[in-house]
Amino acid sequence: MLKKWILPIVILLIILFLIPYSLPFILALVTAVLLENSVKLFMIRFRWQRFRAVLVTFILYLMFIALFVWFVVNLVIDQIVTLAQKGPSFVTNFYKESLIQFVDRFQYYFKSLPPDVIRSFEQTLEKSIDSVTQMAQSILEWLFGLATAIPGFLIEFLVYLIAVFLFSLELSRLKIKTERHLKESTKEKLYLITGQLNKAGIGFIKAQIFLSVVTFLMAFIGLSILQVPYAVLLSILIVFVDILPILGTGSVLVPWAVICLFQDNQFLGIGLILLFIVITVVRRILEPKVFSSNMGISPLAALISLFVGFKILGFIGFFVGPAIVIVYDTLREAGIIKSRWRV
Repeated sequence: MLKKWILPIVILLIILFLIPYSLPFILALVTAVLLENSVKLFMIRFRWQRFRAVLVTFILYLMFIALFVWFVVNLVIDQIVTLAQKGPSFVTNFYKESLIQFVDRFQYYFKSLPPDVIRSFEQTLEKSIDSVTQMAQSILEWLFGLATAIPGFLIEFLVYLIAVFLFSLELSRLKIKTERHLKESTKEKLYLITGQLNKAGIGFIKAQIFLSVVTFLMAFIGLSILQVPYAVLLSILIVFVDILPILGTGSVLVPWAVICLFQDNQFLGIGLILLFIVITVVRRILEPKVFSSNMGISPLAALISLFVGFKILGFIGFFVGPAIVIVYDTLREAGIIKSRWRV
């Protein structure tokens, strides 16, 4: 009995070892599977051979990527150039109108404090400055690492695109070769599992896009009402940090609101706090419902899997948690996992 499981275990360990080095090919295979419906549509609608259908689908996919990248890069660069032109004057005004006023007020109240409180505050301030310095150094190191990683990323992206095209061409053959080694019952279960995971994966992407669009619209409308310049660029930044559970919209809006309150700009400061509350509440209400409707799991299961997955595995758990629930439900529907027990 033990010998029967040695080979599968060894193969599984080899696969787990090779996964980090095979990410472009794994993503290419997933992309080819997602594009397969378009390939079949062209083959049936226009009676094309597979090569022509795959070529047209691949070209359309490249055009979509190019247009998306062009739109985002053009929009962001335009906003960054405008910000860079007005950045020095903004820093000067902030220094004169906010920082100096804050220091003057603080010195006035600072004189009346007990010596122990002053000493404790100075130590805390020194630690805060050290933390900010370390954070700035970490950001610079990350930016430098990102810049040095761009050539490698471009090479891997090129390999990914080539692999997408080749996988799309060979997908039907790979399917036939795989089916030769499977029993009929195994094939049915495998198709059920892959179909559910495919549906859940597409649903997850659709849900994330929907939530990002909603967040962008709320941020853009709110910043426009508050008459904030660079509303588009800032809304994109808010969407980006909101996708990451580690950061969230509060990492942008809350410090910004505090600075505005120190500048005696209560309208903008209170408005940013209200915008943060609205975005957070709306997203937390929509998140379980949107994920559940798109991924085929209940809102409660979606909420629990998202929260527990993030707590255990961090950002990766945000994806792994719902995936485990979906795999469990699929295996239970396929009869692989049986839970007919009573207490």
